[in-house]
Amino acid sequence: MFIKENQNTEWKESWRDEYLKWICGFANAQGGRIFIGIDDGGRIIGVSDSDKLMEDIPNKVRDILGIIVDVNLLQKDGRDYIEICVNPSSYPVNFKGEYHYRSGSTKQLLRGAVLTEFLLSKTGYKWDAVPVDGVTVEDLDKESFDIFRREALRSGRMVEEDLSMNNEQLLDSLGLIESGKLKRAAVLLFHRNPEKWVTGAYIKIGFFGEGSDLRYQDEIHGSLFIQAERVIELIYLKYMKAIISYDNVTRIETYPLPKAAVREAVYNAIIHSNYAALIPIQIRIHEDAVYISNDCVFPVGWTVETLMERHRSVPYNPNIANGFFCAGFVETWGRGIEKICEACKSHGVPMPEYTLHVEDIMVKFIPLKKSKVSNGPNGTLDGTLEENILSAIRENPNTTQSQIASKAGCSERKVKRMMKGMIEKGIIERVGGRKMGKWIEK
Repeated sequence: MFIKENQNTEWKESWRDEYLKWICGFANAQGGRIFIGIDDGGRIIGVSDSDKLMEDIPNKVRDILGIIVDVNLLQKDGRDYIEICVNPSSYPVNFKGEYHYRSGSTKQLLRGAVLTEFLLSKTGYKWDAVPVDGVTVEDLDKESFDIFRREALRSGRMVEEDLSMNNEQLLDSLGLIESGKLKRAAVLLFHRNPEKWVTGAYIKIGFFGEGSDLRYQDEIHGSLFIQAERVIELIYLKYMKAIISYDNVTRIETYPLPKAAVREAVYNAIIHSNYAALIPIQIRIHEDAVYISNDCVFPVGWTVETLMERHRSVPYNPNIANGFFCAGFVETWGRGIEKICEACKSHGVPMPEYTLHVEDIMVKFIPLKKSKVSNGPNGTLDGTLEENILSAIRENPNTTQSQIASKAGCSERKVKRMMKGMIEKGIIERVGGRKMGKWIEK
């Protein structure tokens, strides 16, 4: 038999209307041919009602699928068989509301995030470029715009003249307005509560003990710019305990992981996350490992090896990526993982380990092993808690001991005892009264 069954060819012994699903699948993929009157062994057995099928098949395809196919009557050894030629469609084709897709030698029914990605690819829209109804520029968040303008100016990606325009003009210059409507990217980047439109658009952080023992956790909500602004600070204030040592009288603080690497990994997760999956970015912190994971739709043909090599930038959410680029948070050359590896090497920790699952990607960092705190000039200090206290004071001199305890994940009594000792050692000072005073690092 000269005809071989492959990803573009299907054999059927006789016609059934359910084979319209196969035609739908070919149209949504690369096109193909279906032969009616050939058995599974590739032998032509023919059809007895070829005249009727030659009329029925094209009409049913047109009426049910909305496309036109070529239906040809062929003959061999006195037997009639039918060839249905399906061209790839430039728009999504559905069979009674179902979207089928030919992959390899199988027909797949598209659902969930895969269906969303397929529909967007066929219509020419990326997920984050779809216009959103019911939200205006006036609904967006002032703090998020302030963060963007500050960081864009500081990084030099935009100049004061560009940033002096009003918010609507700024969004338009960033390509975040389509036909007078805000794109999803604009809502995610600048709305105070993007979860009203995109459930799961936030970050979860948890500190774990042995196994699945969750000790404490936080959720970071708000616009993506607010999340980016706060997540790294929270990780290094509350979750990442610095190793304290001294060189004579010089205090040396070494974090288990380089901040540059963790920041780049988190920003990558924010930019490339498949928000249509409605699952938040998750950061699991253990004593011996840190995991950052997000749902994703990987570029076709890419593997973990592709990530670890030099590669071009292919952001899943290009509008979000452009916003982060203009703010100076990331580059656009696909160097994110390269920068992460460089930071890890410089810090003396192992290279990150990437694991690609069916619908998500996870990066694992192995931190420096914590050492005992060295003896300082004023005796042995609890470096972990002391660093948390100092970081909290630097962030907000008016912070309370209760707030410090909450962020540090320990009791207020322990914080009071530690701060009393730090005052006696001349590390910090309380200025002003109990209600109106503030803390000062000396």
